[in-house]
Amino acid sequence: MATIEHWIGGSETSGTGSRRATVYNPATGQGQHEVVLAEAADVDAAVATAKAAFEQWGDSSLSKRTKVLFAFRELVNANVKELAEIVSDEHGKVLSDAAGEVQRGLEVIEFACGIPQMLKGDYTDQASSGVDVFSFREPLGVVAGITPFNFPAMVPMWMHPVAIACGNTFVLKPSERDPSASNFVAKLWQRAGLPDGVFNVVHGDKVAVDAILDHPDIAAVSFVGSTPIARYIHTRATATGKRVQALGGAKNHAIILPDADLDYAAGHLSAAAFGSAGERCMAISAAVAVGSAGDALVDLVNRKAGEVVVGSGRDPRSEMGPVVTAAAKERIEHLIGTGEQQGAKVTVDGRGLKVPGYEDGFFVGPTVIDQVGVEMDVYTEEIFGPVLSVVRADTVDAAIDLINANRYGNGTAIFTSSGEAARRFQRGVNVGMIGINVPIPVPMAYYSFGGWKDSLFGDKHIHGPEGVSFYTRGKVVTSRWPQAEASLHFPTAS
Repeated sequence: MATIEHWIGGSETSGTGSRRATVYNPATGQGQHEVVLAEAADVDAAVATAKAAFEQWGDSSLSKRTKVLFAFRELVNANVKELAEIVSDEHGKVLSDAAGEVQRGLEVIEFACGIPQMLKGDYTDQASSGVDVFSFREPLGVVAGITPFNFPAMVPMWMHPVAIACGNTFVLKPSERDPSASNFVAKLWQRAGLPDGVFNVVHGDKVAVDAILDHPDIAAVSFVGSTPIARYIHTRATATGKRVQALGGAKNHAIILPDADLDYAAGHLSAAAFGSAGERCMAISAAVAVGSAGDALVDLVNRKAGEVVVGSGRDPRSEMGPVVTAAAKERIEHLIGTGEQQGAKVTVDGRGLKVPGYEDGFFVGPTVIDQVGVEMDVYTEEIFGPVLSVVRADTVDAAIDLINANRYGNGTAIFTSSGEAARRFQRGVNVGMIGINVPIPVPMAYYSFGGWKDSLFGDKHIHGPEGVSFYTRGKVVTSRWPQAEASLHFPTAS
């Protein structure tokens, strides 16, 4: 099998360690590559390279940075198909979904191309007699990203284009389950004219993660993943004085009111729950059917779930691919069984699915579970699979209270034809991203992405204006060019 190596200082290297991990094709269940796993010395090498590169990149002109960003944008756009194929082969998602992931990453690159506008400071002339005050923002230095398996192209692009545009250098630790996309992107950065050492990729596991969190020359860490790991990363990295934005897990709800177009709602619930095999932090995993909407909604969702075409991500007929690993498949099927044991009703069962020609693949079919109680494991756990739980509520206010009682606060949605109910919902839910008749309310790149409660650790959301703020720090300068001698009196605003 081919070996996937680190990318440090503009070239591939196997580093100092001898440990390796297998990268599987989830559709076949077979190993297709091996990836090197970093030791702390490899992280040290990447950080040292990035620190040296920062000396020039951090002082480079906005004109130079934007030229590189625009060239990078063109290269990513020209290679969407190849990048999508890499993602599909290692993650399992269908090609159309993988291409959509790359497109959303491109939107962040395009936002970063406008960095001169975002870095404009403020200026106050004559704040006091002969005194001017102005502000500007500077890069932090070496920053790092630790990213998950579910979006191996898009989530890193939430981070490194903005960080690099702001003048930082970057060390990326992608998931070892689907690492090839990061190396492909690194080569595109190089072709775009980014100086060697500004963008580096270190593959690995917890050894690499801890080395990043503890490294004294890394100024900030961005993370997307599960809530327990997000909490761990925030605690450990802030203890060493780093800035941290750590986006955690989710249990995203969608409220469906009786006045909604139920066929429209069911179709979008199916897409939001089963797209990308449910392996999205913004997937709808809990539908809250209000009042009389319940039975009709479940019937429609059952039918929509049964129509989803499951197969290899490379098959153009497929609408949903496998989950990422055999362990993920086992965990998802176990939670479905636990829900059944605790009293829920499995109305569409995706366990035991075999796709002809891919019998060893990690497939779980679309699953619908009705009559789910909020105390059940299938509701309290983040399943991260193609499972939609249906919870019942008597009123929209009861549904809002149910969402607010949940420990997660990433994304939520409402399906209704009532403007009053929608407005009550958007003001009443304690969630960071809200959709009104939109099931997956991922904001555009010029807004920032992030949740509340146990879905975010740190005070800054990712990309958009908050991303620029996260990757820079401000200076305020008060200046005077006096013509008279200095006075010992206390300065005033006169």
